[in-house]
Amino acid sequence: MTASETKTARPLDGWRVLVPRGGPWGDGVAASLRAQGAVPVVAPLINFAPTTDQEALDAALARLQAGDYDWLTVTSATTVDVLYAHRVEIPRTTKVAAVGETTAAALHAVGYEVALVPDLDNSAAGMAEQMIGLEPEPRHILSLRSEIAKPVLSVMLKDAGHDVDSVVAYRTVGVPVTDRIRRDVENGRINAILITSGSVAGQVREQFPEIPDSTLLAAIGPRTAKDARKAGLTIAAIADKQTVDALIETVSHFTLPHAADEFAP
Repeated sequence: MTASETKTARPLDGWRVLVPRGGPWGDGVAASLRAQGAVPVVAPLINFAPTTDQEALDAALARLQAGDYDWLTVTSATTVDVLYAHRVEIPRTTKVAAVGETTAAALHAVGYEVALVPDLDNSAAGMAEQMIGLEPEPRHILSLRSEIAKPVLSVMLKDAGHDVDSVVAYRTVGVPVTDRIRRDVENGRINAILITSGSVAGQVREQFPEIPDSTLLAAIGPRTAKDARKAGLTIAAIADKQTVDALIETVSHFTLPHAADEFAP
């Protein structure tokens, strides 16, 4: 390697990293990986389908736009997609709480203001605790969630005396990968797989039953790592923050598998 090549070397040069979601989110993650030198392999393992109770969602969004709620809680970027698809206008009298920086960024990107992001614990429980601390008086809160999400947020807020409408905004469904991707994972040609949610972890376990020990499984935070281990995955890297940047940074500290024999005769 020449001196000029050394200067331009990036931390993930040579890595092939599986990105488990597509769309704008996947495109953004792929761009961040390329900036670090990696070759992103975008292979959506999950997608999102409409709620099975569209009437309840429509009614809740109508009440939201009418100003009936003091707070709206948003626990995923996908919920932002639902709000945007329905062209929802959130009144200034309604404060919006986002579970983490990624969700907050998605809200900002489509023009919504964010009043609260948990300081430390980027989880439903962390958001509930902070809201309870901010609001000693009962408030009317709309909680939009995935069909498979645990009702942690709603239960904690209700137990604290708040009036909460918990409404399913979307369903999470698995997406089968191509045979080529499956072979690349099983043959070790994918050096790392990003585990960004419990749903993704479940699909990784189901679709890739034979993952080589050399493949780095990286979780976006402690809670996701816990869900992944419960699904039977061996997690070797855990981001300290629930953000994509933190996840990529965590992966960049690992040595590329097979790097030692890359140039072997």
